[in-house]
Amino acid sequence: MCFDGDMQGSPAPNRRRSRRLKIGEPFKVRPSDPHGEVFEEISTTKNISREGFYFLTPRKAYLEGMRLFVTMPYHGAGDLRNHEYVGQVLRVDASQEDQWGVAVQLLSPMTSETKR
Repeated sequence: MCFDGDMQGSPAPNRRRSRRLKIGEPFKVRPSDPHGEVFEEISTTKNISREGFYFLTPRKAYLEGMRLFVTMPYHGAGDLRNHEYVGQVLRVDASQEDQWGVAVQLLSPMTSETKR
């Protein structure tokens, strides 16, 4: 399976470059497209690696290829321990409990230059 959080249960080629850890890391995401749906979600990961993370959400707004602003770990607004990244949705899985599994790849860290 591609992610430990894969809810479809079907085997897929293992494309992982680094190990996934089942860690609940707090994060915040919001879409980077100013013309799309505007929302912000604060949640906890199901698993994490160096390249990305997987989480569950009731929100149906995530689409494959969607770019996101990611704050991880998220300690609260303005906290200096927050780290910000640009991410991209790799996959969206459906589940039986009205939840969606979302796999996000972290593309690049955001520096103070990028944030402006």
